[in-house]
Amino acid sequence: MGKIASAIKEKLTEAFNPSHLEVIDESHKHAGHAGARAHADEHGSGESHFHVVIKSDAFDGMTRIAKHRAVMEVLEAEMKLIHAFSLDAG
Repeated sequence: MGKIASAIKEKLTEAFNPSHLEVIDESHKHAGHAGARAHADEHGSGESHFHVVIKSDAFDGMTRIAKHRAVMEVLEAEMKLIHAFSLDAG
């Protein structure tokens, strides 16, 4: 697991105490795309695309949008370092 994936996992664990958490680095699927090397050069990592699956009681009563906003707030610094992020939160 790379440094960005590790940071994502650590921050989400601390913020939401999830019962289930998967941080999936999907960057390899996009390695041949234009800008992939430039992204790696600029950010010092080839980590650019992530999919996260998270289940937490902290999300109880929250709308889908509220869950996404809560996660994005926690990962504000990481969002500046990656190109794409998808989320399944429950």
